[in-house]
Amino acid sequence: MRIVLLQSIRMNLMDIAKIFSLLQPDKEEEDTDMGEKQALSQAVYDNDSYTLDQLLCQERYKRFINSRSGWGVPGTPLRLAASYGHLRCLQVLLAHGADVDSLDVKAQTPLFTAVSHGHLDCVRVLLEAGACPGGSIYNNCSPVLTAARDGAAAILQELLGHGAEVNVKAKLPVWASNIASCSGPLYLAAVYGHLDCFRLLLLHGADPNYNCTDQSLLARVPRPRTLLEICLHHNCEPEYIQLLIDFGANIYLPSLSLDLNFQDYKGSALLLQARATPRSLLSQARLVIRRALFQARQPQALDQLDIPPVLISYLKHQL
Repeated sequence: MRIVLLQSIRMNLMDIAKIFSLLQPDKEEEDTDMGEKQALSQAVYDNDSYTLDQLLCQERYKRFINSRSGWGVPGTPLRLAASYGHLRCLQVLLAHGADVDSLDVKAQTPLFTAVSHGHLDCVRVLLEAGACPGGSIYNNCSPVLTAARDGAAAILQELLGHGAEVNVKAKLPVWASNIASCSGPLYLAAVYGHLDCFRLLLLHGADPNYNCTDQSLLARVPRPRTLLEICLHHNCEPEYIQLLIDFGANIYLPSLSLDLNFQDYKGSALLLQARATPRSLLSQARLVIRRALFQARQPQALDQLDIPPVLISYLKHQL
């Protein structure tokens, strides 16, 4: 245990050193007058895309297009545009070659900032420009986790549609394994009451049993809690329990004790009914087909199957 802890500390220190090296300003920038950077930031702040475009046509300004500046959380002009939702300025910056995945001092990308502020149009533009849907590897959180927590279903759809990891987990040290195993998108969507996000995550292949698929992480947790247990514990609406059952959650994993105050809870009744009733052959076939396509990373192939449209709708949980 001590060796693992020392390795974790060493790796964390290496990550911190790497982050600081990435975020340090260039010596040339430190010795340069701040006027150009301030002019770019002011144009973005004023949502003046015309002035911004005129400035970036001049080399003396364009060389600072990816420079961080400003009070509070210094960031690039692109990050500033994403935080305010100034879409036209965002497009101008990208057209002039702004780094779509530039980092602020918290190692957050412009996409993460746009997601955090709920700017759907900016999220779409950034993703179409090639922004990493998972955000920065140096940040503990991710756009998917943020969207699931905030209930931003439209933003979550864009992220998942561009290949974001549906089973992403917060980056936490080894000693916080128990927390990490209960901090995934499905968990957040459930405890914050965002049923539309919960269903969307399951449709994109989220694991219905646990919040992560990292078996080494789960092995370090004395007793990892399933999503069914979490939903029961938080008295989530029965729809959450039914969705987990429909998407193939192992209904025998939760240790549901009848002496708890769950007897009158509709969610526990659904679980007990599922345990007493064998899953239909049609339901089992849907689970097998969906699982095979997701393992092959071809979920879009559902629409290409040579079967009646009503069965395709069933496979996509649209019935």
